Amino acid sequence: MRSRAVTSAGAGADLPGLPSADRCLVMGVVNVTPDSFSDGGDWYGTDVAIAHGLELIAQGADIVDVGGESTRPGAQRVSEEEELGRVGPVITELVRAGVPVSIDTMRARVAEFALDAGVHLVNDVSGGLADPQLPRLVAAARVPYVVVHWRGHSQDMYSRAVYDDVVAEVRDELSRRVDAIVSEGVDPGCIVVDPGLGFGKRPEHNWPLLAGLAEIGQLSGGTFPVLVGASRKRFLGRLLAGPDGTPRPFSGCDGATVATTTLAAAAGAWCVRVHQVRQNADAVRVVAAWQEATVDAAGRP
Repeated sequence: MRSRAVTSAGAGADLPGLPSADRCLVMGVVNVTPDSFSDGGDWYGTDVAIAHGLELIAQGADIVDVGGESTRPGAQRVSEEEELGRVGPVITELVRAGVPVSIDTMRARVAEFALDAGVHLVNDVSGGLADPQLPRLVAAARVPYVVVHWRGHSQDMYSRAVYDDVVAEVRDELSRRVDAIVSEGVDPGCIVVDPGLGFGKRPEHNWPLLAGLAEIGQLSGGTFPVLVGASRKRFLGRLLAGPDGTPRPFSGCDGATVATTTLAAAAGAWCVRVHQVRQNADAVRVVAAWQEATVDAAGRP
C-alpha cells in the first residue's frame, strides 16, 4: 500500500493536537534516565523532571518530549515496568499543567499509558520496528507519530552503519517504513519522519543527512514533515575536538547544536529536538524572520 501525499509539510505544518507556527517548532528533551548520553541523571526523578519540563516551556519550547529509556550507543534496555515507572508520573503532571507532551518510547504499552494521560505525539526511535503493536495503537488513537530511521537497538547499531549513499538509503528505508505503517492504518497526515542522526550512523554519515534534509521528507508516497535531532550528538563533539583529538564534552556542544538548528530550520524542518531550549528557540525565530524578509525582498520591483 502506498501512502497518499500529505498536503502540508515542513515549518508551519499542522498536526492534530500540536502547536502550529509559521516557523520550525522546538521540542525540549526531558530524559527521565540515569544514563542518557547528554544529561544522564540530571532529570532522573519525578520532581526534577516535572520542574525541568515546565522550565523548558518557559524558555520557549513548543513541545516537551519525555523519555524513560536511554538510546545512547551500547545502552541496555530497561524493563517495560521500569520505563513506565519513570515516565508515568512526569507525563501525568505535565499534561495536567497544560504542557504539549510527546512520549519518546518504542513500546506500545508505554505509549498507551501516555496517550490515555493526554499525550498528543508518539516519538518512536525504532520507526515501528521494535514493537509491531505500536503503529496499530497510533492508528487507533489518530495522533501524530514520529517515524525515525533505525537499523537496530543501541547495543549493535554501529555494526549496521554501512552506507554507499546515506541520504538515498535513509530516504528509501524511511519510505518503506512509512508504507508499512500506513498499511497498519496510520493516517499519513499524522506522520513525521526523522533521519535518525547518530542512530546507526557514524560521524561521517550525519553531515550528508543534514545537508540533504530537503530530500528526507520527499518519500515515495508524498511529502512529510521532518524532525531533526542533532542536539549534543557525538558527531558534533568530534567536530569540535581539541588539539589532542579529545572530543568536546556533550555539554560543550550547545553552540554547535544552535548552528544545526539554524541550518535545519532554514532547510524547512518541521521541528528540532534539543536539550537546551532558549538559544534554539531564538534561532528558529531568527530563521523565520530572515525567510520572511527574503520573500519580501524577492517581491520588490
